[in-house]
Amino acid sequence: MRGVDTFTENLFSVRKLDDFVPTSHPLRSIRVMANEALAKMDRIFAGMYEADIKGGRPSIAPEKLLRAMLLQVLYSIRSERQLMEQTQYNLLFRWFIGLSMDDSVWVPTVFTKNRERLIRHDAVVEFFNEVLSIAQKKNWLSGEHFSVDGTLIHAWAGHKSFVRKDGEEDRDNDGGSGEGGFKGSKRSNETHESKTDPDARLYRKGKTASELRYMGHTLTDNRHGLVVNARVSRADGHAEREAAKVMINDARQAANDAAAQITLGADKGYDAQEFIEACQQMKVTPHVAQNTSGRRSAVPDAIARSVGYAISQQKRKLIEQGFGWAKTVGRMRQVMVRGLKKVDQMFVLNMAAYNLVRMRSLGQARP
Repeated sequence: MRGVDTFTENLFSVRKLDDFVPTSHPLRSIRVMANEALAKMDRIFAGMYEADIKGGRPSIAPEKLLRAMLLQVLYSIRSERQLMEQTQYNLLFRWFIGLSMDDSVWVPTVFTKNRERLIRHDAVVEFFNEVLSIAQKKNWLSGEHFSVDGTLIHAWAGHKSFVRKDGEEDRDNDGGSGEGGFKGSKRSNETHESKTDPDARLYRKGKTASELRYMGHTLTDNRHGLVVNARVSRADGHAEREAAKVMINDARQAANDAAAQITLGADKGYDAQEFIEACQQMKVTPHVAQNTSGRRSAVPDAIARSVGYAISQQKRKLIEQGFGWAKTVGRMRQVMVRGLKKVDQMFVLNMAAYNLVRMRSLGQARP
């Protein structure tokens, strides 16, 4: 018997949002860990709003704001406007953020303004650190064996915005100027800068074309490939090694045992005498891939022959998974914010989300 195409709604419902989310849904364990991290950030959240004028319009709760930002990364949502649109009708999103069925969804511009407050007060960095502390409690970090690498991030700026700093117009080979006039002319970061994103740098690596870019850096723990440090710098030929020295020094300082044997795995791009010496001065064993192409490697042969070196070279490849995830699932292939500070915060948020996804899988494999 054919059913009748009718639609009838009940006047009242006794079901909760939690009833609509499957018990095995991956967001359940991620939300538990995210809430655990957010609960420890009450002091920083209070400091963010203590200077506000009393009696003003209530802002978005920072906990809800951070959970919404996590959803934007986890579900590859390209804009705040689209995020607010989906939150309007997506019960899963409302449940994860902490909105009831009857709560109004925020205006996109208000959401963006409140997000800027989190970035200003480094709340995203604090959230990343609290997520990492959860992994530490569960013994998912070795705290001694690390890998480092960098990746290029396309800036939200085009070639036409890259103009001379002195205000003069570029001229092409035929003496023309104006739109497209830069073709055939020499441009560099010393004489030019982007009008839309002054922090971006024209940079190329390997066989890639020169583009306006930033450079993202991560330090991962070799036990399970979790990211323990993340930062963004302006793109240049020395940025990777300089960022690596800062991150491994932080890891060295954070080690509980001052006599711990810290190792650092890296690719051939880090095989430079000054970097190897800097690692040894910090009492870090440099498990850097030897670059012997027409030159002598700075990595001692005694280190390269060790068993630990071979393990580090195998484990360091895990770092590429974080970069790949951030560029395909996250929104870091071409970041849609401008300025070094904002790009850095978005990169750190992506790595915090990546850690939560990996920790969720580790929790299932090692309850």
